[in-house]
Amino acid sequence: QVQLVESGGGLVQAGGSLRLSCAASGRTFSSYAVGWFRQAPGKEREFVAAISIRGIWTTYTDSVKGRFTISRDNGKNMVYLQMNSLKPEDTAVYYCARGPLPTRAEYEYGYWGQGTQVTVSS
Repeated sequence: QVQLVESGGGLVQAGGSLRLSCAASGRTFSSYAVGWFRQAPGKEREFVAAISIRGIWTTYTDSVKGRFTISRDNGKNMVYLQMNSLKPEDTAVYYCARGPLPTRAEYEYGYWGQGTQVTVSS
């Protein structure tokens, strides 16, 4: 059974940093791409970042480029999202998801975590 568990969320002031972690179960984790998505109150879930199987290729939504960094450690079955220079508009529940390709399309991801809340105060 595949499980993804996010952690590292919390309350931070604008300009601060947080590092989200996504822990995955299963021996085949290193065979899949991973994406981070977020959903703010009253809004649809949106793509944030994705990373390829070996971590060589990454992609970001424009609003987080230069501030967020996605990385992975296949030996530990972990994916991270380092978030710097946080803004109030980054407030959302953040989800990690596993899929065959590092795409922005939600439907490409078959397994999702439960999410972790990130709140950025102004």
